[in-house]
Amino acid sequence: MPCEYELRVTDQAGQIDAAAWNALLAGQPHPTPFLRHAYLAALQDSGSATPSTGWTARFFTLWQGDTLQAACALYVKAHSYGEYVFDWAWADAYGRHGLDYYPKAVVAVPFTPVPGARLLARSDAARATLLQALLAWCEEAELSSLHLLFAADEDVEAARAQGLMLRHTVQFHWKNVAPTLPASRGSLPPEGALPALGRPGGGESEAPTLPASRGSLPPEGALAALGRPGGGESVAPTLPAPHESEAPGRPFRDFEDFLASLSQDKRKKIRQERRRVAEAGVAFRALRGSGITASDWDFFYRCYERTYLEHGNPPYLSRDFFHRMERDMPESWVLFIAERAGEPIATSLIAIGPGGSSASGTKHSEVAFGRYWGAIERVDCLHFEACYYQPIAWCIAHGVQRFEGGAQGEHKMARALLPVQATSAHWLAHPAFAEAVDRFLEREGQGVAQYLDHLQSRSPFRQPPG
Repeated sequence: MPCEYELRVTDQAGQIDAAAWNALLAGQPHPTPFLRHAYLAALQDSGSATPSTGWTARFFTLWQGDTLQAACALYVKAHSYGEYVFDWAWADAYGRHGLDYYPKAVVAVPFTPVPGARLLARSDAARATLLQALLAWCEEAELSSLHLLFAADEDVEAARAQGLMLRHTVQFHWKNVAPTLPASRGSLPPEGALPALGRPGGGESEAPTLPASRGSLPPEGALAALGRPGGGESVAPTLPAPHESEAPGRPFRDFEDFLASLSQDKRKKIRQERRRVAEAGVAFRALRGSGITASDWDFFYRCYERTYLEHGNPPYLSRDFFHRMERDMPESWVLFIAERAGEPIATSLIAIGPGGSSASGTKHSEVAFGRYWGAIERVDCLHFEACYYQPIAWCIAHGVQRFEGGAQGEHKMARALLPVQATSAHWLAHPAFAEAVDRFLEREGQGVAQYLDHLQSRSPFRQPPG
């Protein structure tokens, strides 16, 4: 590490100066509210992300005198739950060769598959130094691997420069941009929209395998460079990154203006779904910040917890976590409450954060992130209304530039949430497994590209005549 930097590592967010951390986050091109000091501290202090739940925190800070130059939240993991970048097959392959995949390290926000800044830094040099320190720390701690999950573009470039392997997944985001065509076309259908991506073939990813000629695995050695063999890149779909500059065009005027941009069948389907909810006597209230009362939060948690329990799992986040959000970050949340006959029956919660800045330094408007939902009564199409149509209408009314609907679910594309590429970076200490995973990622990228080709014709927007 360059001598001008001082590295500090602590296991408690409360031991880090919150103002310095948040100021560093605010200066990133792609900040999110999920990396604010209060959010990370709440995960720890509420018991949601702690060693007892499999998340052992290490907060790395890089200082130059009294100035915080770089920082990140790293977690040592004994499992892969709550990450949303699936490496269970990798762990299984390690086990079948008599090796331990856990513990491993992730630089991520627990339970939060939202792309954004992971390596906070004032400069590219500071970011590179921080990543070098993470790799050295992982090697010294004899961890199997390091994973930067849902990383921002600048983090991906730093990882690529240091030889980490890249893996692409797909999310679905809605943009508040009315599509246009040249005036000579006589109508205003959208420019070519991108289709959705899911798991290639819809199945589970296969585990990486070692070459048959290797009778045994070589001993673990020094930190290995993990670039593509021969310097090549794996085949990957060409998709916009989550935070590319917004497409040119005006914002939607209202929800009807948005519907008018869709193809007839998509427009008809959305209207039918919304009509079913309205005819069931359901109406919504949208609340933000201090307008969300303690009783509203209580009802939300009742719904949130029920959603997890119905799937046979306890919720990741405790009620105390949301108490802390109500107290420390109220402005970051919008709650939609569905009511019938004056009684609440369902909720959905979205987070609101700054839109970051472009390469030229231009600040973007706010961004919304779909997070959680739940219901205590069954109403046909209520999920679509609560999780997509209400948030989109709210974003249009409040000038929000983008609504990130999260990972998975091709059904989101019919609601005009289009696919974007989310990227993670991976380092494996074991040279043979690094080589095997590298080949696996190349095959996976080819499968995703083929799947993209299959979906190219599925734009939800109106197409030009002829």
